[in-house]
Amino acid sequence: GKMMPQDDDEAARLFRRAAEQGHSLAQCSLGQCHAEGKGVPQDDREAARLYRLAANKGHAAAQHVIGRCYASVRGVSQDDREAARLFGLAAEHGLAIAQFDLAVFCEDGMGGLPQDVGEATRLYRLAVETGHAGAQFNLAHIYREGTGVPQDIGEAARYYRLAAGQGNVLAQLNLGKLLLQEAAAERALPAAPGEAVRF
Repeated sequence: GKMMPQDDDEAARLFRRAAEQGHSLAQCSLGQCHAEGKGVPQDDREAARLYRLAANKGHAAAQHVIGRCYASVRGVSQDDREAARLFGLAAEHGLAIAQFDLAVFCEDGMGGLPQDVGEATRLYRLAVETGHAGAQFNLAHIYREGTGVPQDIGEAARYYRLAAGQGNVLAQLNLGKLLLQEAAAERALPAAPGEAVRF
């Protein structure tokens, strides 16, 4: 079949019709249109208002996005506590990016949360299960440093490899440095099956 031409104006119009009827996915989608200025004027405040409507109905992606708005001061005043609360709600729905963001808040003690590397590690592991490269990288760093967990260079290398395989540049850099460090210390890291230097 033929590809339909992109029509941002029509998409925004349809999202608005559904959003006005209280449909949370449409509210979130229209919020994204406003955030990006697609089919409607770019308006961070309107985007945040729409995300909030969808979030209040339990829409996990909207909960995460409005949390990010609070954390990054986009259309709302900065409120790290509200961001942490919203990340927690979205993380409970299994949203990997929310698990990751909540883990960062736990690791750093942000948003009124106590610094808790153990909880951060648990959340990173949940996000890793879905292949989240940022969680793979952060978990590798935790194992490399032995922060909150016993230091395990083999586990660090494993998670760096996973993130590096997804194109995470910092993971590629850190894996390379780790391999050189271990070679210099004459300790061999277990190689990934069929691994070749290709970064």
